[in-house]
Amino acid sequence: MDFLTNPNIIFYLAAFLIGGIPFGLILAKAFAGVDIKQSGSQSIGATNVLRVVKERNPELAKKLAIATVVLDALKGVVVLLAAKLAGMPEATLWAVAVLAVAGHCFSPYLMFEGGKGVATGVGVLAFMMPAVAAIAIVAWFLLGKTLRISSLASLGALIVFIVASYILYPDVPGIHSHAPIWIIAIIVVYKHIPNILRLFSGQESRVA
Repeated sequence: MDFLTNPNIIFYLAAFLIGGIPFGLILAKAFAGVDIKQSGSQSIGATNVLRVVKERNPELAKKLAIATVVLDALKGVVVLLAAKLAGMPEATLWAVAVLAVAGHCFSPYLMFEGGKGVATGVGVLAFMMPAVAAIAIVAWFLLGKTLRISSLASLGALIVFIVASYILYPDVPGIHSHAPIWIIAIIVVYKHIPNILRLFSGQESRVA
């Protein structure tokens, strides 16, 4: 019983379970009547919401995609904020950040399948390292505008975040390690393997 009342464990479970909520899937089904797990890239993220719903209702597609990004980003932030207000140490906050991304990418509600982890990753990393995240978001925006390939922009921004984190935080406060950032990066890259293969073959879709 001590295990279930341990504050750290409670926040870890909350991060994984809340992170696993497939908002893109829920919104697309509720407002557009489509199952994005059966269409497009079959991802639960905003890009696939936009791609699939756009075929029926372009205006609605944009609104649902934006809502998906916001909700996916806030999933981890909500738990992180609660943990910080509860006085949890930096090590716990970083673990919560990692588990929120893991929950999104390996959702317990979808047989441990899920999204790419980009929006949720942006949310938790922005909470933990706002200045670094701001730099990465600018990079993502510029890459997205010029390349028009969502996956490439996301992976490029991830690289920018990692490099910037070492420049601005050579010694990460409270944990003295960049390990959580690398774990999140590995999860995101792993979930992008199909996209990476399509990039090399020249078959990756562009965002219109």
